[in-house]
Amino acid sequence: MTAAHWGEITALATAVLWTMSYLQFTVAVRLIGASLLNRTRLTVALAFLILAHLIVHGTPFPLDAEAARWGWLILSGVIGFAISDALLFRSLLYLGAHRTSLLMALTPVASALLAWGTLGEQLTAIQATAALVTVGGIALVVSARPSDREAAKTGRRTSFGILCALGAMVAQSLRYILSKEGMSGGFPILSTNVIQILAATVAMWVMAAFRGTIRGSIAPLRDRTAILSTVGGAFTGPFLGVSFSLVALYAAPVGIASTLMALTPVLLLPISRFVFKERITLRAVIGTALVVGGVAILFLVRAP
Repeated sequence: MTAAHWGEITALATAVLWTMSYLQFTVAVRLIGASLLNRTRLTVALAFLILAHLIVHGTPFPLDAEAARWGWLILSGVIGFAISDALLFRSLLYLGAHRTSLLMALTPVASALLAWGTLGEQLTAIQATAALVTVGGIALVVSARPSDREAAKTGRRTSFGILCALGAMVAQSLRYILSKEGMSGGFPILSTNVIQILAATVAMWVMAAFRGTIRGSIAPLRDRTAILSTVGGAFTGPFLGVSFSLVALYAAPVGIASTLMALTPVLLLPISRFVFKERITLRAVIGTALVVGGVAILFLVRAP
């Protein structure tokens, strides 16, 4: 393994961190609800980031950043966290985790297309094929895990749920593109994350103020399990996970980085088998093999 693979390694680490975050947020969302969880996790992550930025750079925020850079990253934070997550939670409500995750697996394809159109990044034929194989494997793995509860929701505003999932996928892809633009010129990764999470946190609390839901935000957090799960998920997700994702986007092409970061559903598969005792089908095994093959090709084509 050489320095040429640094972006890919960080992208894989991001997928692991997001898997941990997903598990913790699954516990928290059942206790305090999606909207409060979203606001609280961003607030906790922002506190972690401000402390880290103060230690590393000596200031709580990158106040010396150019106005244009702030603009790119504020837009990235609002679109990629506030808007994307709102759409994602709505999709989970109407489609369930199975079909929502399947649609979100299209994020690497959208990211690569957006990067091609806006950043001029080029994927070789082998890289493009590897990305498609990996996404196809993800689709097979996720589609092999439907549940009776999710299947029962198929008639509940399915079209609206699909639109929300596609909207969340596009918003996440835009975050990748805007983040890479905002980080141009060697802007620090930690400073990038601080601006993004700050923008998303402010947007979420302003939205809550307009809806009049701030007053009821404290009582549910008295549940110890809820607050521990939320803090843990915020640390592994918006704090560490997003920071790692920015490193991956900086060090690797958007299409490749986002493909590797989309491996979370695959990483969740053994957890489902050994923790939740779900049956692993042949379809899931084939999908996993395709994913591993696609990832291997992505590494090989970047070799010096």
